[in-house]
Amino acid sequence: MTLMLASVRDRREAEIALQAGADIIDLKDPARGALGAADIRDITDVVAFVAGKRLVSAACGEFSGDPAALRAKVEEIAATGVDFIKIGFLPSSPITEGAEALADIAGRKKLVAVLFADHRYEENVMTSFARAGFYGIMLDTDDKSKGRLLDYMPPDHIPDFVAEGHRHGLMVGLAGSLEAPDIPRLLPAGPDYLGFRGALCEGLARKAAIDAEAAAKIRALIPDERPAEKSPGVDLNLLAARGYFPGSADEDLGTDQIFVRDFVLPVHIGAYSFEHGKPQKVRFDVTADVLRVTRDPKDMHHIVSYDLIMDGIRAIVGRGHVDLVETLAEQTAAFILENPRVARVIVRAEKLELGPGGVGVQIERKRDSQRSSIPLRVVASADGGRKGG
Repeated sequence: MTLMLASVRDRREAEIALQAGADIIDLKDPARGALGAADIRDITDVVAFVAGKRLVSAACGEFSGDPAALRAKVEEIAATGVDFIKIGFLPSSPITEGAEALADIAGRKKLVAVLFADHRYEENVMTSFARAGFYGIMLDTDDKSKGRLLDYMPPDHIPDFVAEGHRHGLMVGLAGSLEAPDIPRLLPAGPDYLGFRGALCEGLARKAAIDAEAAAKIRALIPDERPAEKSPGVDLNLLAARGYFPGSADEDLGTDQIFVRDFVLPVHIGAYSFEHGKPQKVRFDVTADVLRVTRDPKDMHHIVSYDLIMDGIRAIVGRGHVDLVETLAEQTAAFILENPRVARVIVRAEKLELGPGGVGVQIERKRDSQRSSIPLRVVASADGGRKGG
């Protein structure tokens, strides 16, 4: 289950976030940077107002390199009664020293280390926080004016970050100027929470006031409960955690087709020895029949985004070498059909460097109670071209 974290400045904004259904009310001052600490009186006021109805977290700023000053600030915020304390760590600071300085506090308070996607860290950076007893890890962006989280970390890399955090026993959160279209792209990675500020504000301006309508829109895109029943062959609990909405489609409304055309990626593919060790270009064309949920789609909750198709293909390609183009097509179709609103999918995958045009395969797969598959045909774009893998 992925929770919604809403960053607020004061009690008035906390009231809006609470009414919108945010799971975590997070205190920070956006005028003071990515993790600017709110005034202690505002934190205390919000903790008293929320009164245990939701979790409350507070930003503590960034570690400056002075362990004593860090400890003092963390202790000050801990005294307000918040559930979590977020501390930013830049790669230029002595991260291990800072984490170790908080080890005793981590034993009695839930600390969350915040890393920034627009900076580079050592590969084992999470180890320091896990050893010090931190409760969680969060990926955010430092300079909000220069891009969103997915501008710095591609969506197919996000699951690796989440999985690494979970391997270290850490709660994992994602933030960084996230907007509504980012939500269905990030939910499949299984983060414990997604954090928002700008998307909740008037005009997407993070320093503006939180807007109730904007906050409700974000809340509606994050499932807040899992279905109790399962359809044959479909793990609805898993799919709900991935941000899909089983049971919400109306078959009487028919289907729409979403598609991705001429999506070309370098892929490690091929059964011949000469095809190993270097990527070759593969073009994907995908069409999916999607059950409609409304006659008047107006937001991300009403659609299945084509971003999910591209993200899925990137993730599959990133797993490593595949011998057969048929395997690649099958894996792509299976991924898309995990979404219960997809009734049928056609996947065409073409290797572009082995003939005058392209060679590859086109398959059609449908959803039914048996999760049956109906193959179409193998195609080649030039007579005599090598078919299949």
